[in-house]
Amino acid sequence: MSIYSTYEDDRLTELLKSGDAGAYNEIYNRYHAALYIHAFKRLQDREECKDLVQELFAVLWSKREDLVFTKALSGYLYQAVRNRIFDLLARKKLKKEYISSIQQFKKDGLSHTDHLVRQHQLAEIIENEIAALPARTREIFELSRKGFLSHRQIAAQLDISEQTVKTTVNNALRVLRVKLGSLFFLTL
Repeated sequence: MSIYSTYEDDRLTELLKSGDAGAYNEIYNRYHAALYIHAFKRLQDREECKDLVQELFAVLWSKREDLVFTKALSGYLYQAVRNRIFDLLARKKLKKEYISSIQQFKKDGLSHTDHLVRQHQLAEIIENEIAALPARTREIFELSRKGFLSHRQIAAQLDISEQTVKTTVNNALRVLRVKLGSLFFLTL
């Protein structure tokens, strides 16, 4: 039994602030187990509680000169443990939400992104094949499919017969079907 065990908390805090390692050891021995139990009631995780209390005592020693005890030492220590528990739970909640959002993005976002990339690649392939059509065929096809004009409107605009427009669009579709295969039907 050391002399420190006879000191009141007020005296121990004075000695602690002056750098007395014996006072620190007495505070540790006096409160460590009770603070651990207090933390365990809330967290139910031995390792987390051990780390939390150990960290509290490490900070107590390293910042001993700057600490201001507005209440009794025991009140300060219990409040410090409580605050650390709240911080830990908040970090856990944030981590859980973050992981959940990453998993959700992985599930939804990547498939959506992949779909957009594939859609863009497919559109580019189709555009290249349309660009490879003969100029007049391409013009008629684009007025039909991109300009959304009827065969009659295209015929009037280009001063050709409706039958020529119909035949040209059908020929363009047949060429594209052969070149693009089933990809063509997925987008048009």
